Amino acid sequence: MPELPEVETVMRGLAAVLDGTVIERAEVRRPDLRWPLPPGLAARLTGARVLGFRRRAKYMLMRLSGGDSLLIHLGMSGRMVARNRHEPVVIRLEPQGAASDARGHNAPPELHEHVVIETADWRVGFVDPRRFGAMDLVPTAAEDGHKFLAGLGPEPLEDAFNPVVLSAALAGKRTPIKAALLDQKVVAGLGNIYVSEALFRAGISPRRLAESIPGARAARLVPAIKAVLAESIAAGGSSLRDYVRADGEVGFFQNSFDVYDRQDQPCASCPGVPPCQGIVRIVQSGRASFYCPRRQK
Repeated sequence: MPELPEVETVMRGLAAVLDGTVIERAEVRRPDLRWPLPPGLAARLTGARVLGFRRRAKYMLMRLSGGDSLLIHLGMSGRMVARNRHEPVVIRLEPQGAASDARGHNAPPELHEHVVIETADWRVGFVDPRRFGAMDLVPTAAEDGHKFLAGLGPEPLEDAFNPVVLSAALAGKRTPIKAALLDQKVVAGLGNIYVSEALFRAGISPRRLAESIPGARAARLVPAIKAVLAESIAAGGSSLRDYVRADGEVGFFQNSFDVYDRQDQPCASCPGVPPCQGIVRIVQSGRASFYCPRRQK
């Protein structure tokens, strides 16, 4: 599943082709994805102007002139495919797909394209072979009350996420810190890759109990989370499973991984002698964690 930086990158790609445009036509080709689509979705989208975009955790919100927001979740295999209606340009806005190409607007539609939005210049399709993604309409003024968004923790890149807030959220939690950070009620949008990377930067073992983090460790962990996310967004995401940025270029933050997917490789940050004995892979709650036992305590 794409993590926060990948969703942010896809959203920025959507904004580049849709922001400020009028939806001239919309088409819904099936009644459901992971859950039923809202009744009359195509009619409610048609004629609306796209006013802007917002990301909340791993969800994208496309705000519309009629007072609604289209909520989009990519799920495991979802992607957005933007095809220029006048020029031979196709851009795949996806966390697990291929690059842009030049097949043109007359090329056959994508397989598993379930929802289509057309403007004067672009045709954007939501493609989801496994149908684990989701779309819904929510009043823009009530976005945070939507059932998928209500109860989410603070956004990690916003000022509201700070060491005091994190310390309060972790107080008394006797789960490993890795699992606690993946809890979307603690902090929104974090996933397996970036939690592993942030814990490494903060020098905290993924095995450490969350209740031991408040205070000095939280003061190290919060800036580490913010830094690793910001750097990944700037790099266009991570190219695991052929992730491609919105402009068709491959995201390359995976080239900066310190620990993720680097089992048995040396840790360049270990202090002193002897050299690092290698990065360890463990499984926590069914998810792989990578860390350096010497550096992370």
